Amino acid sequence: MIQFKLNGVPAQIAADAMLVTYLREDIGATATKIGCDIGRCGACTVLRDGAPINACLVMGWQIEHAEITTITGLETQPAGRVLIKAMEIENGFQCGYCAPGVMMSLTGLLSVESLPDDAMIEEALEGNICRCTGYHSILRGARLARDMMKDTRR
Repeated sequence: MIQFKLNGVPAQIAADAMLVTYLREDIGATATKIGCDIGRCGACTVLRDGAPINACLVMGWQIEHAEITTITGLETQPAGRVLIKAMEIENGFQCGYCAPGVMMSLTGLLSVESLPDDAMIEEALEGNICRCTGYHSILRGARLARDMMKDTRR
C-alpha cells in the first residue's frame, strides 16, 4: 500500500489503483467528478503538493508521500478560501459539475502566483471544460479572487 495524505489526513492507496477511482468508489469522495476519464475535461482535478493534476490519469504509486487536496479540502488553502468567496459573489457556476476541477486548477494557480494576469488565468483553465457558463462568470470570479488577494497583501 502507498502512503500519502488526503486533505491533511494520512491515507493509503493500492499502487495499481487509479486516484479518481480510489476517491469516488473506495472512499466515497464523490465531490471529485469524473467527466471524460482520459484527462481532457478537468472535472477530476485535484492538487498534488499544491499543483493541479487530473486524478483520472494518476496511479497510486505516483502519489507516494504526496499531499493530495480535493475540493472538500479547498478551504484549507488560503487561495481556496478567497476563491470560494469570489465565485459566490460572481455566481461563477451554473450546474456545478465542472466547479470542483475549475476551483482546484485556479487554487493551484493562485497559490503560486497571487497576482496572475488574465492570460495566466486563462491558461490555468485550459484543461477545464464547462458547458454551462461560457466561462465569463468563472473568469470574473477568478479575477475577483486575484483582486481580493491583492487587497489583502497591502
